[in-house]
Amino acid sequence: FYQLDMEMSYATQEDVFNVIEPVIYNTFKEFSDKAISNTPFTRIAYKEAMVKYGTDKPDLRNPLYIIDLSDFFNKCTFKPFINRTVRAIKVKGHMSKGFHEKMLKYATSIGMGGLGYLEVQEDLSYKGPIDKFIPDDLKKELLDLAGLEKEDTIFFIADNEKRATELAGQIRTELGKRLDLIKKDVFEFCWIVDFPMFELDEHDKLQFSHNPFSMPQGGLDALTNEKPLDILAYQYDLVCNGYEMASGAVRNHNPEIMVKAFEIAGYKEEDVKNRFGALYNAFQYGTPPHAGAAPGVDRMVMLIEDSQNIREVIAFPKNKRARDLLMRAPSVVSEQQLKDVHIEVRQ
Repeated sequence: FYQLDMEMSYATQEDVFNVIEPVIYNTFKEFSDKAISNTPFTRIAYKEAMVKYGTDKPDLRNPLYIIDLSDFFNKCTFKPFINRTVRAIKVKGHMSKGFHEKMLKYATSIGMGGLGYLEVQEDLSYKGPIDKFIPDDLKKELLDLAGLEKEDTIFFIADNEKRATELAGQIRTELGKRLDLIKKDVFEFCWIVDFPMFELDEHDKLQFSHNPFSMPQGGLDALTNEKPLDILAYQYDLVCNGYEMASGAVRNHNPEIMVKAFEIAGYKEEDVKNRFGALYNAFQYGTPPHAGAAPGVDRMVMLIEDSQNIREVIAFPKNKRARDLLMRAPSVVSEQQLKDVHIEVRQ
């Protein structure tokens, strides 16, 4: 694959954005007739993106957004929603019975047990499967929380936080497609910023959430005094129409900060020396602060060509088995070929 890889010394996150945005904007303007979001591109914090769009690669052509109603439903009597993360999506209009059946079928196909909904009537009362579980004195509160108006329909997704976030994002996308809400002929760019430095794995063990070699916001002080899950990093992704187009970061250049960050993730300094010796040793000589990013050229071409598959814009793409059919690689290597490059295979 091809990428436009750039690193800048003595640069901030903002410096990187200021350099990349004109390159991206002018490239898309030169080779496409579609409208392009103006610079500076929208910046969205990772945490906000995950709640509002259900993904860190949001398609901003879709006007639908997600709201969190977990606290509200803890006050209701609908047991499947109590002590769960509950996300909701509001759409204009009432849907047909067939539409609800198709959405339910889609919801079950992605692992949901169902897809609750309510329709707002002319008198601002509700009609739907879970109306009876919402106490009368809370129904007005739901209208206000969700910004509901007459003729609106609101869909509900409930699960643990991680699954509810993921499922709500998929339902948002599917609703956008089925209701034909996704804008055509436009490139909507945004930066996703403020990624968390750490996260918990499936065993509740701390691990790096994005790039372990990024600079934590707040530096050594944050690593020393803040809760690990509260620490943000200078990491960012450039997203276009639901696709990640570039990823980058302000790089960590300080060995003390590097060792402390890896210590929080469960590594000893000796582990860092052994596994990442090139960086660790280079940092001892006074590496300058630096930052960068790398837009994928293939992905840019794919978007400009309005293709749904990156393989369609690559001259000799690998197949699903990661084989290059033109070069017949990988393939069996002869003993002489191994000798030519001084490689010995031992059983």
